[in-house]
Amino acid sequence: MKNIKPNRILAIDLARGLSVLLVIVVHTLWIYGDIATQSETWLGEAIHFIGKGTPMFLIAMGVSFTLSRNQSVILSVKRAFYILALGYFMNFLKFVLPVLVGTVPDNFIEAYGWTAPATLDNMIYMLGTGDILQLAGVSLLFMGIINHFSKNRYIPLIIALCITIMTREVHGFQIEVTGVSYLLDLLWGADWNVYFAVFPWFSFILIGMFFGMWYKEENKSNTYLFSRMLMSGIALMVIGGGLCYHNFEYHFGNYFHLGPGGTLYLAGFNLALMWFAHLLVTRIKENRVFQFFYYCSKRVTTIYIIQWVLICWGMGALGYQQFGVTGVLLLILFYVLLTLGVQRFILDRLLMRKSQKSNHIAKKQIVIPKT
Repeated sequence: MKNIKPNRILAIDLARGLSVLLVIVVHTLWIYGDIATQSETWLGEAIHFIGKGTPMFLIAMGVSFTLSRNQSVILSVKRAFYILALGYFMNFLKFVLPVLVGTVPDNFIEAYGWTAPATLDNMIYMLGTGDILQLAGVSLLFMGIINHFSKNRYIPLIIALCITIMTREVHGFQIEVTGVSYLLDLLWGADWNVYFAVFPWFSFILIGMFFGMWYKEENKSNTYLFSRMLMSGIALMVIGGGLCYHNFEYHFGNYFHLGPGGTLYLAGFNLALMWFAHLLVTRIKENRVFQFFYYCSKRVTTIYIIQWVLICWGMGALGYQQFGVTGVLLLILFYVLLTLGVQRFILDRLLMRKSQKSNHIAKKQIVIPKT
């Protein structure tokens, strides 16, 4: 297949590429859809359902980590700090810069419970928002350590189960020391300054690591891997769904602060989605749609950053939560095209020029020995 490395799992690339595009849909609704559109319309219900696919991206991250060439602790730490730096740079671009320029709508600031205009403390709070990139960065620190000390596939699974069970018990635990309290928020914060805390979201990545290790042990059989994902997914949905039915408030609560049952249910649901992605790539021959998703998968981090920044910058002209169903649908199309346009025609070209320049310099440095 063109432009796809033989050792890549196409279903993982398909799932990751699709998930980053669906993120644009979800974020557009959150920022531009009015309250009625988000909570009382078919569009709001459909998009909130789509949002339940975020763990698919995290499971894919765990699988991909186990298949990467270099999994050393040092490289994992370097990648972790790189991702964290990108995460906080993204927060600066999407929140702090618009505040400094004066384009952020007052009702966006008031939605935090603050009084406009935003203060320095407010900007520091927004800069420290725990998004999915912060989760990925912190998780990479742990992933490198786990992989270094044990190659047993059940270790990530056991840790994932422990995190799932302990989440509700440690949620919100704090030590009021400057800096330490923020780190604890990243680990298990129960407030809205961190949306993707390590507890419980890291468990999805660990489940991906478990299946990635299993995949390597079984001679890289895609059919074996995804059939096990489906069976495991069904079992987890049954167990997690039953726990949520028994005590929804404890076991699910809200999407960003899940309890044990909600975590198990979403893990199962997204493992089933992974199996479905495998079904698609095995039953349908390669086509331009799949190639497009593979393209997005390869650029998942930059696409994620671009879409968030553009959506937040757009509030300066379009306002915050001002649109109904038709307006949100048009804005979804607009931001998908705008995000991909910036990626394809600006960032890709800049990276290509940089690569060509590096290659040109490297060729100049080659010394041909005299004969």
